[in-house]
Amino acid sequence: MNVLSGNKIKNVMSKYTTYVIFVVLFVLLGFLTGFDSWKLPSLQNLVIAESIRAFAALGVGVIIITRGIDLSIGYAVCLTASMAASLSQSVTYEAAMYPGVDFPLFLPVLVAVLVGMLVGAVNGSLVAYAKLPPFIATLGMMSLCRGAQLIYTNATVVGSVKNEYKAIAQGYIGPFPLLMIYVAIAALLVWVILRHTRLGANLYAIGGNPQAARVAGIDVEKGLLFAYTFAGAMYGVAGALQTSRLGLANSLTAVGMEMDAIAAVTIGGVSQSGGVGTMGGMICGVLTMGIITYGMNFLNINPYFQYIVKGSIIIVAVFFDMRKHSRKS
Repeated sequence: MNVLSGNKIKNVMSKYTTYVIFVVLFVLLGFLTGFDSWKLPSLQNLVIAESIRAFAALGVGVIIITRGIDLSIGYAVCLTASMAASLSQSVTYEAAMYPGVDFPLFLPVLVAVLVGMLVGAVNGSLVAYAKLPPFIATLGMMSLCRGAQLIYTNATVVGSVKNEYKAIAQGYIGPFPLLMIYVAIAALLVWVILRHTRLGANLYAIGGNPQAARVAGIDVEKGLLFAYTFAGAMYGVAGALQTSRLGLANSLTAVGMEMDAIAAVTIGGVSQSGGVGTMGGMICGVLTMGIITYGMNFLNINPYFQYIVKGSIIIVAVFFDMRKHSRKS
């Protein structure tokens, strides 16, 4: 009986490791900050700071479930943010990219999402149909997006975003930031796709064993194309909201976001081996990374050293993930 109880506890702890880590770090951060981090303004700032990364994490999380990877996240968001900024500049701004033109508020968001989907569709096509390794395909796309952003903006800051557009990401409904609500909607969409559609089941099957999925009649190529295109749409939303939140975009916008997003979903339990991962784990991973960053900033840890910490988190998380799945196999 004791053995059975011990195994049951072990299984529960293994299943909810991500959430346990989050709670422990959240409590620890509270003690370190004199519980200032538990106050409403601090919680709001944490959610706002991590919201943009949450969209990137939801996108790349779906890709990793299919046993893929995406290194183009940062510059894809940078490109879409710059395009959104150029279409939302104040009509009175003389140095605007489209001077004198007052575009409707929906257009910057629509263009950002469509461009993001195009980036994702190209990535997906290269991986699914051209059979390029995801690492190589998305590495090339990273450079392509970088070049496209520099050419489009002439390597200048795209600023003077009109107040109406900034209100999209800077507003609140009661105590809840609008960004939090947008993330909740996106997370709900990912949850429905992964857990309540045949498409979601197919994505898990593709990540678990592509050959077996093909034998079972699943169109592996279409599944991969969807995963990358959907992720691209999430990057587009992230870019549009990043511009709205900051009121500008430049060549450094979202640079390095791929590391944050991949680290978040990895510690959130999305297996690099494919076929494993949940929406809840992705979001919990994002918040966990946010708490770690908050704690490092509070302790005045060198920002450059924080890159070492994030890289170490990815390596350690993947190491234990691979050990876990090797034991299962």
